Amino acid sequence: MSLTVSASGVLVLSWYPPGIADNHGEPCEDLVPAVMDAAHRHSIKVAFHIQPYKGRTDLSMHDNIKYIIDKYGNHRAFYRFRSTTGRILPLFYVYDSYLIPPEAWADLLHPAGTHTLRGTPYDGVFLALVVEERHKHEILAGGFDGMYTYFASNGFSFGSSHQNWKAVKAFCDGNNLLFVPSAGPGYVDTAVRPWNNHNTRNRVNGRYYETSLQAALSVRPEIVTITSFNEWHEGTQIEKAVPRKTVSRLYLDYQPHRSDLYLELTRKWAEHFNKEKDKWLM
Repeated sequence: MSLTVSASGVLVLSWYPPGIADNHGEPCEDLVPAVMDAAHRHSIKVAFHIQPYKGRTDLSMHDNIKYIIDKYGNHRAFYRFRSTTGRILPLFYVYDSYLIPPEAWADLLHPAGTHTLRGTPYDGVFLALVVEERHKHEILAGGFDGMYTYFASNGFSFGSSHQNWKAVKAFCDGNNLLFVPSAGPGYVDTAVRPWNNHNTRNRVNGRYYETSLQAALSVRPEIVTITSFNEWHEGTQIEKAVPRKTVSRLYLDYQPHRSDLYLELTRKWAEHFNKEKDKWLM
């Protein structure tokens, strides 16, 4: 597993409920046990990134969390996050969380909610996606534990703009929330979204990635995520890559550098992050 080489400790796995998939794929819940087993063999933990699906509500999310913890909670690769208060709980990322209103999230995530997970065996650390600035307040009102930025294109959204991270981190610190900035090696999705050329970000032979990671570390977060891995159609992969061209697509490689350039950069910055974090928390 390349994650081992890169010193990334946790794989965040996109997840849909059984029998459900995105518009471009097939249901893949049956593959999760194999992913968990492989992760464990390589000493990697797995957290779940719950995707938006038709009919997703606070009630269906209650069922989803219960399902995941019942099915995978005892697996040795299942990730639990140790908070600064000493609690150790499963960590969930909720993509496009803003599609459900804060008052509905509050029913799930506030201790007094009508079907709250808090204080139950299905409690966790829940991170919402911050895209627009107003989402900060909605995430707080919804009872989430923190927010992440996801997009690898600096400037694509309020949340993904490096220049805003200091202010978002201050908001989170003031409200006892986690801020999880997301770094990426570059971005180009015009093969699938020809109209989105303005969000292309050149890799600059690794400099964009290092700038992104430096911006993330500069706000002293407890967690940094890397939006990458198998997103080849969005140009954010950090896997080993060699030149390849098909009739419809040119796959970006890392020449003149070695094929594992981004794995090595990830390892370097992961080690740097862990050392720095120890100092922050002293």
